[in-house]
Amino acid sequence: MAKSSSEIIMIGAGHNGLVCAYYLAKKGHRVRMLERRHIIGGAAVTEEFYPGFRNSTASYTVSLLQQKVIDDMQLYRHGLKIIFRPLDNFVPLPSGTYLKFGGTIADMQAEVAKFSKADAAALPSFFDKMEAIAKIFRDLMLKTPPNAGGGISDMMRALSDGNAVRKLGLEGQRDLMDFMFSSAGDYLDRYFESDPIKAMIGFDSVVGNFASPYSPGSAYVLLHHVIGEVHGQKGTWGHALGGMGAITGAMAKACEELGVTIETEALVAEVTTANGKATGVLLEDGREIAARAVVSGLNPHLLYTKLMNGDALNEADPNFLTRIKFWKSGSGTFRMNVALSELPDFTCLPGTEQAEHHGAGIIIAPSLSYMDRAYDDAKADGWSKHPVVEMLIPSTIDDSLAPKDKHVASLFCQQFAPTLQDGRSWDDIKESAAETIIDCVNQYAPNFKNSILGYSALTPLDLERIFGLTGGDIFHGSLSPDQLYAARPMLGYANYRSPIKGLYMCGSGTHPGGGVSGAPGHNAAREILKDL
Repeated sequence: MAKSSSEIIMIGAGHNGLVCAYYLAKKGHRVRMLERRHIIGGAAVTEEFYPGFRNSTASYTVSLLQQKVIDDMQLYRHGLKIIFRPLDNFVPLPSGTYLKFGGTIADMQAEVAKFSKADAAALPSFFDKMEAIAKIFRDLMLKTPPNAGGGISDMMRALSDGNAVRKLGLEGQRDLMDFMFSSAGDYLDRYFESDPIKAMIGFDSVVGNFASPYSPGSAYVLLHHVIGEVHGQKGTWGHALGGMGAITGAMAKACEELGVTIETEALVAEVTTANGKATGVLLEDGREIAARAVVSGLNPHLLYTKLMNGDALNEADPNFLTRIKFWKSGSGTFRMNVALSELPDFTCLPGTEQAEHHGAGIIIAPSLSYMDRAYDDAKADGWSKHPVVEMLIPSTIDDSLAPKDKHVASLFCQQFAPTLQDGRSWDDIKESAAETIIDCVNQYAPNFKNSILGYSALTPLDLERIFGLTGGDIFHGSLSPDQLYAARPMLGYANYRSPIKGLYMCGSGTHPGGGVSGAPGHNAAREILKDL
């Protein structure tokens, strides 16, 4: 087999890999990225899914992307442009009413007051409490967690992070415990009485989380979705013009400007090791590439169970492989992109002329109990016949995605089991599930089904096959309390290193977790540079 030499090998060219590669190259290291698909970007890509219609294929909206990463990589200079949604959220209701959410706190209170004056009055204090806790996690995003069993530096890091918690005071610490270990439903039920506001806020607790909003730990998943910002406005979401591929496209330009080599259709079959150290990679095409260090952007379970020599891992840490095999992955997510001849005509807000609500995150899930039943259905039958759906129509603010007077819709759907029982395959029921989702939206916008020109659908199995998202997990591992911070992906390896010297992790399976943030890539590069 032919051998070649490269300083640092990056497995995968997703957004975190690109961020990590940039910082390594910035310090003068030669980096080669190996991407198995024909396109760079991982799950943050823009592709044509129907003739003339383009959209973000998997990830679809922006909030967690770190401003430091944007500034350091000069992504705006490389063409990235992020704009706000005209409205944060829109929740159509079966009763024919609706909840709009966005703007000033007074705007939001006025909307909520349609359903409950008490809930409207409770909003400011609720947001203040949530922001206080969100700030703790926001400030941890670009920090390396203290490593269990580490040295004095890890002890000092733990004390520093703990000091921020101490400053919360007793009641704030109680809120922190609630967000870490309780359910979103229980927490929201304490503050609000009306279903629409609880549904609008609680929706985030089941995004990428195959669970009920009443499942313990779901409160943190909710919090994870509100710790981002757009142009300095905390907790907001935006749109990258040109789709999510515009983010990774700008990142690739920044990397290539520093001499990073990016290869597509280069599938890594194995990480090679010798004497407890990573020596390079073996590609499926037979090439063996030597490396000073190997960095993986993959789900940790995929990396260690599929690409690694088990004997080498067992020699380095006898318990590691046994534990990583039980790394929990599986989002329960079904993703659709839909080409539309016209905008949805909602029963509660009639009209196909473009309006403010068409540019919002449109949540089809009128109550927490609806979401709870959807999860129960999915556990029993594989998918809910009344799923949780978020629809975005990015073509309302980005005319590069669809032909004139036509539109594209992203449907991000929850409560679809990662694996099916009784030997069934998602390949066999994919179209039935897609029809269920379409019918669900059609109940609220009766013209929706007839306006569809074509669509693409990605089951949890498709997400695994195409993007390497084990179990269809958009976060590279569940955001449960036992898989966060110093335990992500495992106690003793939260510092982006692995049991094998010279092998590092930079993907969403490390702190601070999933979402298009760039934080894992940024943090991993810092630790790799220390070692190099």
